[in-house]
Amino acid sequence: MKCVFCYKKNIVTDFIYEDEMVMAFMDMDPINEGHVLIVPREHYLDVDEIPDEVLSNLILVSKKIVAALKEIYRPDGYSIMQNGGEFNDVGHYHLHVFPRYKNDGFSWTYSSEKKEVNADIAREIRKKLLISSR
Repeated sequence: MKCVFCYKKNIVTDFIYEDEMVMAFMDMDPINEGHVLIVPREHYLDVDEIPDEVLSNLILVSKKIVAALKEIYRPDGYSIMQNGGEFNDVGHYHLHVFPRYKNDGFSWTYSSEKKEVNADIAREIRKKLLISSR
């Protein structure tokens, strides 16, 4: 099966923005009215696969969309989020941008199990970041 986001003609919703790197359109199953998806034109599954120029453009486009959503909806806030790996339900990187309201029912659910903040893990991540930035 071909990726639905790789073929613009397969996307059956309203487009709100397009350039040479990304396109943005209304989510078919919105969290709240004004829920937008921003996707790179090229196929990528995860954020770490996306070239820096395209990723920077995704964020800049999300900034423009947030400004428009704030003006149109006057929300209490907004969310920008994405799911990677097995949690990417479409198989193509996409960034969700949507207005938020107090008591809108959307929540970030935390486990009831207490997790420890671990200095060893932080040190390991720092080490990997230093290696990858060389």
